[in-house]
Amino acid sequence: MPVLSGQVADSPEKVFEVARKVGKPVVVKAQVHVGGRGKAGGILLAATPEQARDMATHLLGKPLKGLIVEKVLVEEQSKIEREFYLGIAVDRQHKKNVLLFSTEGGVEIEELAVTNPDAIGKLYLDPVRFLSDADVDGFLKNRNVPDPVGLKKIIFELEKIYRGMDAELAEINPLAWTAAQTYKVLDAKINVDDNALFRQPAMAALMEESETDDIEKEAHRRKIAYVRLGGEVGIIGNGAGLVMGTMDEVGRAGGTPANFLDVGGGAKAELVRNSLELLLMDPNVKGIFINIFGGITRCDEVARGIIEASEKVQIRIPMVIRLEGTRVQEGQALIGKTSLIPASSMQEGARKIVELIRKGGK
Repeated sequence: MPVLSGQVADSPEKVFEVARKVGKPVVVKAQVHVGGRGKAGGILLAATPEQARDMATHLLGKPLKGLIVEKVLVEEQSKIEREFYLGIAVDRQHKKNVLLFSTEGGVEIEELAVTNPDAIGKLYLDPVRFLSDADVDGFLKNRNVPDPVGLKKIIFELEKIYRGMDAELAEINPLAWTAAQTYKVLDAKINVDDNALFRQPAMAALMEESETDDIEKEAHRRKIAYVRLGGEVGIIGNGAGLVMGTMDEVGRAGGTPANFLDVGGGAKAELVRNSLELLLMDPNVKGIFINIFGGITRCDEVARGIIEASEKVQIRIPMVIRLEGTRVQEGQALIGKTSLIPASSMQEGARKIVELIRKGGK
């Protein structure tokens, strides 16, 4: 890819060194996992290494759109004549990967996708066959682009990256046509499918925890699917659909979900204990609703895991347990021997935990 010379730096002194090494005016870009950095003041132009160092001092350690800037990218400036958008993404409606291209790239691309979607060209990819010269030539025809041959090479390279990295998104924005009459990749974004990280060790090694929420950061560290929502009912379930359904039922019962937490296909004691500890880190949580549907996982095994975990974690708030599925009677019998509160359905469990919270846990 035709990228500009530069390097990532994490201190003003390092920024100064990189800018001096580039030997030209540079751009200092905040490296945070969020879009719209330019409008938010996260992309600054520096004419000298000294200016670059001062700008890095202004950015590093400071919040940008809710995230702390820990690193910046320092790269040479480029004189831009035109900006384009180029990307490959998953089109879930059509169940295909799709090449996206627009002659109106830059910071307004998200708005353009809403206000004028026809301005973004689409070319659906074959799931097995790579794009051919004829495919891309036909796609670029009548799009008024400079150097179609050079652009075609970039498209081919982007497809190789997208497929080779098991990506869900690989986009270049902006792809600039410069005063030197060449294309330059000024910024890029790649999302790798989490489920494919086992065969993308190089990408897995680059994963960074950049969340502002300390509990979400801890959940990442423990490899638990957790999102903090700010309500009062802590929720644990197995399967994303079941957890979202549980959140809906809690809402219908008059409560507010404190989180989304999916323990996946099993609820072993260690995983349940880690999940309960996460929920209890949130001071807003006034009660916990565990909703488990045992398919391959047996309900009696799940019950033992919940009981063991609850004995190791000090829980001073009400906790309602709903079990359904394989060996549910045995699981309910085990729960019945404890102070944990059983529920026969998701709706009943949601009502019970909301009522208990309103009564102060009594």
